[in-house]
Order: sequence, then structure tokens, then C-alpha cells
Amino acid sequence: DVQLQASGGGLVQAGGSLRLSCEASGFIFNEHAIGWFRQAPGKEREGVSCVRDRTDLTYYTDSVKGRFTVSRDNIKKTVYLQMNSLKPEDAAVYHCSFIDLKSGRPYGYWGQGTLVTVSS
Repeated sequence: DVQLQASGGGLVQAGGSLRLSCEASGFIFNEHAIGWFRQAPGKEREGVSCVRDRTDLTYYTDSVKGRFTVSRDNIKKTVYLQMNSLKPEDAAVYHCSFIDLKSGRPYGYWGQGTLVTVSS
């Protein structure tokens, strides 16, 4: 079965850092772009970042540029999201998923995500 399991969330003070992991299984990992998405209570889902399949090109939404770094390890079948200089507005449930690069929307498996809480 296809799975993309996000982990690594937690409570951090503003200005702190967290590294999220997305462990993949059940598909050929290096043939798929993977995206990170977040959703805060009462807000719409937002695309945060993604990493392409074979080229490892990365993309970021404007609000996280310079603070977040996405990377992938094709041997470990894991995508990472290093989040530095966290702000209270970064607090959300973070999910990883396949991403349609034309629309920027997730598709396929959608896991429970991992909660990031940022205290001011």
C-alpha cells in the first residue's frame, strides 16, 4: 500500500527549529515529486514546499523562503523539511503528499500529518 507518513512535529518557541520527515513506502519513490502542505485551524490548506523527482529541484511558498529547506533521500525514501526561524503563523498540521506540479495540488494518499505548534 502507498503511504507517506509525516513525523517530527512538536512544540517550539518562536525563532526555533524543527525538522519534519516524510517516510514513503509502496511506490517507486524517486519517480514522484513530493510536497509539503499545511493547514491551520480555520484556514485553507496551503502548499509549503516541494521537491521534484529526478532533478531535486525545490519550490517554496513566499512566506517560508529563506527559512525552510526541503530535501529528499532516495535511498531512505524520505523527504525532509527543515524549518528554521519558526513563527507563530507557521503553526499548523503539516502533511506530505504527492504533488501535481501543474496545479500545485496534492493527490493520492493523504496521511494524518504532524502537528507543529509555535509559541510566541
